[in-house]
Amino acid sequence: MTRLSHFLSLAALAAVMSAQAAELPAEIKQAGTLKLTVNSTYAPMEYRDPATNELVGLDVDLANELAKRLGVKIVWSETPFAELIPSLQTRRADFIISGISDRASRRETADFVDYLATGPQFFVMADNAAKDATDLCGKKVGTTRSTSFPVEIEKWSKQNCEPAGKPAIQYVPGENSIDVRNQLKQGRIDAAVQGSETLPYAQTQEPGKYRVVGEPFAKGYQGIMFRKDDAALREVVTEKLTAMIADGAYKAVLDKWGLGANAVAQPMLNAASQ
Repeated sequence: MTRLSHFLSLAALAAVMSAQAAELPAEIKQAGTLKLTVNSTYAPMEYRDPATNELVGLDVDLANELAKRLGVKIVWSETPFAELIPSLQTRRADFIISGISDRASRRETADFVDYLATGPQFFVMADNAAKDATDLCGKKVGTTRSTSFPVEIEKWSKQNCEPAGKPAIQYVPGENSIDVRNQLKQGRIDAAVQGSETLPYAQTQEPGKYRVVGEPFAKGYQGIMFRKDDAALREVVTEKLTAMIADGAYKAVLDKWGLGANAVAQPMLNAASQ
């Protein structure tokens, strides 16, 4: 065998192995379905359309396009946010795409394919006097308890409130983003924190009700979450998502939901630093 033919044989073998690595797991391919579960309280990522009760959102559109390219259908289910990770670990879900942040603490048993830039952001009722984020030092600030935001609020407070001689932010837990906004409207908290990708939608749904204070105070990514032992599924989904970015389908979905500025240039594996 010549050196060239040997090289071509190796290249062909690598291509075959790569193609095999990008195959759907046999049980999913045989069933023809993906089991996906979401927490449908995080508009515009996933929520029930009030007019039709249909499950809609950016994540829903991305998942449906991925499923179409994988040649399978999705069987959707819904669960509280705190149950998303257990649903993956117990195999009630094949992967999670539900507004979930890539966090180092979540990577012990899972991998993230990051697909959307995000960051926590303060917001208040429109008539609140706060002009700058530091005006929230010493105030009651609510956010969803099972997200990364409580830790980010504490970190921001320690960096921006206490060094300036101001009291620390008082964190108040909420069950989900709807609960947190209700607490804000009821005056039980002074301000709230949500992902920057959700606030424009909340403002359009309740015009003149909320006002954003400052820029996102941390940078992160939302990711599609896979079990560590599901590398084959992770790779084939990454391949399809890469193709969606290349052919414009990904951009079309983000633009539809007003989140084109949150796009990533390519899928990234476990890219968040937090």
